[in-house]
Order: sequence, then C-alpha cells, then structure tokens
Amino acid sequence: MNEVALISGMFLVTFSVRYVLFAVAGKVHFPPWLSTGLGFVPPVVLTAIIVPAVLMPQGELWLSWDNPWLLAGVFAVVVSLVCKDLLTTIVAGMVFFMLLRFGFGL
Repeated sequence: MNEVALISGMFLVTFSVRYVLFAVAGKVHFPPWLSTGLGFVPPVVLTAIIVPAVLMPQGELWLSWDNPWLLAGVFAVVVSLVCKDLLTTIVAGMVFFMLLRFGFGL
C-alpha cells in the first residue's frame, strides 16, 4: 500500500507543477532581460552535461589523443560547423565514436 501512496503523491506533485505552468503560460510576461537570460538555459545545461562526459569519461581528466569521447566530440563540432544540421551531427558523431571504440579499440 505504501507504493500506491508514493506513486500517487509523485503523480500529484508532478501534475500540479506542470498544470500550473501550462495554465499561466500565456498570461505571465517576463521582462526582456529575463527572457533573454532564459534563452541561454538550454545550451548551458547541455554544456554542463556534455563537457564532463567528454573530458572525464572515467572520473578523471583525460586530455589525450586516445580518448574516443574527446575525439568524437571534436569531430561532431566540426561536422556541426560544416553541415549546420543537428541530425547529421548526432549520427556522424555517434558513428565516429563507435568506429573509434569498436573499430580501433580505443
């Protein structure tokens, strides 16, 4: 019975937070400086997730040419600058990473 209460409580908290945000979505207007600042949140959060995974894949800083995560990340950045397409960047980076990890054994 505790599991049912726990899941119900999590549902209520999650639903209420999201419902309130959707209910007031068109009625609340932020100042321009806050809207500009909030536009930087997704890239900053993505950077905070990706950079440690690329530079410290095993828990310590690994800046060498035998780091497949770093090489694939650099390759993905180059592909993104050339192609300007998100799907191409993701697929090319993953293929390059798999080639490094399983093809060359890095």
